[in-house]
Amino acid sequence: MDFTAGRAKPAIVVHYLPVVDRIFLPEPLDPLWAMLFLAAFLAAVVATVRRPSYGIFFSICVQPFPLDHYLFNTTVTFPKVVLLGMLLGLCAQPGWRSALREAPVRRIFVALAAVACVVAVTIAVALHRGPAVRETFKWLEYAALFLAVCVAYRRDRNDSLLLYGWTGVTLAVSLLALLQEGIGAPWALSMSGAIVPRIAGPLGGPNQLAAYYEIALAALCAWYVRDRFVAGTIIVAFCALALTFSRGGIAGAAIAIGTIFIARTSARRALFAPVAAGAVLAAACAGFWDALAHVPGLLPQPPSANYAGGVGHRSELWRAAIFFWRRHPLLGIGAGNYELELAQAGIAGVRTHANSWYLQALAEGGIALFLATLALVVTLLRTLASKLNEAAPWQIAALAASLALILHQVVDYLVFYPKVAGPWWILVALGASSIRRSSPKPA
Repeated sequence: MDFTAGRAKPAIVVHYLPVVDRIFLPEPLDPLWAMLFLAAFLAAVVATVRRPSYGIFFSICVQPFPLDHYLFNTTVTFPKVVLLGMLLGLCAQPGWRSALREAPVRRIFVALAAVACVVAVTIAVALHRGPAVRETFKWLEYAALFLAVCVAYRRDRNDSLLLYGWTGVTLAVSLLALLQEGIGAPWALSMSGAIVPRIAGPLGGPNQLAAYYEIALAALCAWYVRDRFVAGTIIVAFCALALTFSRGGIAGAAIAIGTIFIARTSARRALFAPVAAGAVLAAACAGFWDALAHVPGLLPQPPSANYAGGVGHRSELWRAAIFFWRRHPLLGIGAGNYELELAQAGIAGVRTHANSWYLQALAEGGIALFLATLALVVTLLRTLASKLNEAAPWQIAALAASLALILHQVVDYLVFYPKVAGPWWILVALGASSIRRSSPKPA
């Protein structure tokens, strides 16, 4: 006899942990890490002296993995020490000053230096001068990285090695990001009442990871027509990009790929297969989470602290930026001060940036920084879009990535993060250095 007849069977409950809270605490620089950073610095010096392209390769590889350690009021990172090693190594190269004689390099460097100078001027009006000094050194770092890569590439054009660097580091970032689908992601998205993970990988945030893919995919897709070995990395990167659920990043990547299609019509048919394969794989992973979220009896964990609070909404952040600009129209409230003064704009309990590069510039640097930013944007596009009929792959990649990031940063502020800005300026430097000079007219 079945004694369980008529009894309600227990429901099957599925538990999953798509989101995990991670607390990032600043780590001081201890002797072990100091030795590791010193080793990276010496390796960069030796590599750059031996072949300048080795220094560029080294810099490409460390950009997504800074491993910040605090020393006094600043951070020591692998990209910083590698950049210092490159600069020291390039001093031993003959003719290193000649890079600025190239018109494309000179124009972009001057525009970049102008932004750094305006940011430095805002120190005088900033209520909190420490963040303004930090932002000034950040832009000086970008200018130094751009110039170092230009000089190194002009001395040693080793395209194959650099493409290996972009391919390897993009694949590593993608695998680490996709791993978070299983072990838990630090960010989440509410989808039909369920909590769906948003992977961030080593970049720290989904939007930053998506922006990195705008740059990396532009580099890989521009070279795909000549070097098909990057196809696997393109597929995996597209999959990881979709699982960030970053609308701005996905749209930016589409802009970058579309730019390459327009600049290189011959690449359309070749690029279709890896791009389509990556999109299908990404749709399958997203569909898995959607199906799992609708399993009967599913009990998702509560949203992460990062998911709900502390970052505000774009509409109120944009209004705050306009509020600061109207009160300080010429030089703003000082670089790096926006997040510290949000309470003055009526936004309490929020500490973040303005979610727009241009509004951030307007709020923190007034009309002066806003115009300098626009001048940099125009200079980049005009320079990289010149001579496209004979453009090298690096130039096309730099144009595609720049156009994507320039438009993406209407709704996000990405140059604030060196993990994003560093790869971008490396690619821009490669693109500017690869622009062919006009043939001299016969006498």
